[in-house]
Order: sequence, then structure tokens, then C-alpha cells
Amino acid sequence: MKSIYHRLLIEAPAEKVYEALTTQEGLSGWWTPDTKAKPEVNSISRFAFGPDYFKEMKITELTPFSSVKWLCLKGYEDWVGTTLSFELQPHDKGTSLLLQHEGWKAYTPEVASCSYDWALFLRSLKFLCETGQGFPYPDFHR
Repeated sequence: MKSIYHRLLIEAPAEKVYEALTTQEGLSGWWTPDTKAKPEVNSISRFAFGPDYFKEMKITELTPFSSVKWLCLKGYEDWVGTTLSFELQPHDKGTSLLLQHEGWKAYTPEVASCSYDWALFLRSLKFLCETGQGFPYPDFHR
């Protein structure tokens, strides 16, 4: 199986980054404003991107201030069955975040596009945690 990996430094405490990855308000602030989510294992989060497309993620793990894991249940066909993990590690300047999006069947143009979009959305997450203002969909290209 193929994977997407991104690592970045967020100059904010792990508690703040974890909140942005687990709460409806946090996720709405960096990924898409049309988010339905609650920070509970086995809950289903829904992320809409315009009127015609959404993703559903099952929350499979929540370890406060260190790990968040999802399983994609609905979305583009290539996404379904993939797993996402956000690993947080303390850093002297804030928090080191490692995103792993695993389980892709092949390296396709969709995977390449997804990797690029993740980089943009992670930048949005960084800005949200550091300044209080992210760039969620549809403004993540700013």
C-alpha cells in the first residue's frame, strides 16, 4: 500500500493543535467550515466541500495531545478505506506534527493531488494554531 507523509512544526502547544484536530470548531477553522464532528472514538465526522461532495471519517483513536486516527468511510473512491493519523510530539518551539495518510492502492494522479492539498491544509492548520486564523476550504489556496 502507498502512503502520503507530511511533517511540520507548529509554534503552539500540543493541546491547542490537538483541539484543532478533534473538535468541530477546530476542524472547521482549518479544513472545511462545513464540518460535523465530535471528539469521541467510533464517532463519524462529516466534512463537506461544496454542495456535491463530502467525506466521512470514523474516529478510531484519540490519545490526548499526542495522536488522532481516522478511517475514511466515504469520499472519492481512492480515499475509501485509507487511514489518517496525526501524531503530535513536543518540540522546543511548539509541536511537531506528522500526518500519515496510508492505504492507497497505487500512486495515481489523485494521490499526488491529495498530497499537495494536504500540504496546503496543514499550512492552514499551522496558521490557525499560531494566529487564530486558518484558511479552510475553499480558501486553502491563499
